[in-house]
Amino acid sequence: MFGFAGRSAIGAGHMAAASLRPFFVGRNALDREALWHDWRVADRWWHHLPFYLYGPVDTCLWILGAEAAGQPLWRYIGGARQELPVYASSMVLADADAYAVEARAVHAAGLKAYKIHPPGRSLAEDIEIHEAVRDAVGPDFALMSDPVACHTLEEAVRFGRVLERLGYLWLEEPLPDENFSALRELTRVLDIPVVGTEVLTKHPYSVAECIRDRVVDAVRADVSWSGGITGALKTARLAEAFHMNCELHTTIFHPLELANLHLAGAVRNNSYFELLWPTEPFSFGLETPLPVTDGIARLGEAPGLGIGLDWDMIDACTIEEL
Repeated sequence: MFGFAGRSAIGAGHMAAASLRPFFVGRNALDREALWHDWRVADRWWHHLPFYLYGPVDTCLWILGAEAAGQPLWRYIGGARQELPVYASSMVLADADAYAVEARAVHAAGLKAYKIHPPGRSLAEDIEIHEAVRDAVGPDFALMSDPVACHTLEEAVRFGRVLERLGYLWLEEPLPDENFSALRELTRVLDIPVVGTEVLTKHPYSVAECIRDRVVDAVRADVSWSGGITGALKTARLAEAFHMNCELHTTIFHPLELANLHLAGAVRNNSYFELLWPTEPFSFGLETPLPVTDGIARLGEAPGLGIGLDWDMIDACTIEEL
């Protein structure tokens, strides 16, 4: 399974091989819950791996289980729905004009919303960008903002008020996810929903207080960074018990993104399927493209992921086998 590897795929691969392989040897691949809990203990004692290493392996266990059961993964996990709207998530672009052009392209492509990752060089520039995008797509197209923790609390309040005036859907990670006190205050004073928690480690335990105390209005999780399908599902279910959404975070690469989509099909408290835009740099690894048409992601009935991995491409691009 594809995974996020920070700046060093080789480094991440060596860490995974040295720590995860001996842990899994001799274990039953269907004992996902036992493995997930046992790994939390083993990781604390000996490994302290980056939070993106266990998730893809846990996801593989779910895929194997779904294939053995002859069920599509989304139904094997829980079976809540087969369709959900897709939004495009920007990279960091040069200026307000570039964001406006891209937002119009996303709208024309039929996607249902657009999320801005602004440069964060200054609050004034970020505000200019968000105003330009709203002007570009009109008042009725859904927009979100993700400044990636670049603001102070005072700046986040000012920025949030601008987004409220512009009719944005949510404000995501305006402050560091671990800054519970400031996020709680921001959530209290703003009307626009504040979303966060995607980079907190050890889901769902690290997120439980955020949910219980309404540190944010909606939490984030994904199958890559949140402990696989097992961890992300626990977070989504916990949030659901508190009438809170768990907005699933992009996993970037499309094979893992497909697993994320299946998880989205197994829960009710998630609004959209997120895709980085443009999609082409991340669309490798699958035999066919992700099942997205006219801005709607549709899950099928084939067992497992439903789309095979592109092994010719994978073999041709292999650098090292560990």
